[in-house]
Amino acid sequence: MCLICERIEMIKNGENPYFVKELKTGYVVIGDNQHFYGYTLFLYKNHKYTELYQINMNERLEFMKEMTIAAQAAANAFGCDKMNYELLGMGDTHLHWHLYPRRDGDIGNYGNHGRGPVWWYPMEKMYADDNCPKREELEHMKDKLNSELEKLL
Repeated sequence: MCLICERIEMIKNGENPYFVKELKTGYVVIGDNQHFYGYTLFLYKNHKYTELYQINMNERLEFMKEMTIAAQAAANAFGCDKMNYELLGMGDTHLHWHLYPRRDGDIGNYGNHGRGPVWWYPMEKMYADDNCPKREELEHMKDKLNSELEKLL
């Protein structure tokens, strides 16, 4: 079972502490690491497809619509100068969006004078244990994000 499927199973079993809300095509979750404060993921429910173009048009449009709602909710809840979106898949082929609220200077001296994509920031710093929200902060973040989702749905 892939990592995304494992996380979805945890949601279904009430065991995923990062779970925020189920939508028609996927699940909104807070990212495990929060160097980019408000980092959110939108996990597609169906593992069958590995590419957007494989999904029938109606479901694809719904998936894209819900992803943009999740992105807007994250931007509203956590504030940002720019929202970055990633749908990659060479690591985990299960479709899932990475939604990064970005702020000027959030990659320090890395990149082009401190500006650039998230992957210009060192992974060992981005995924450092001290970037994991504590339980109380995680609950606060989930409440804020869920509140913004409710306003947009």
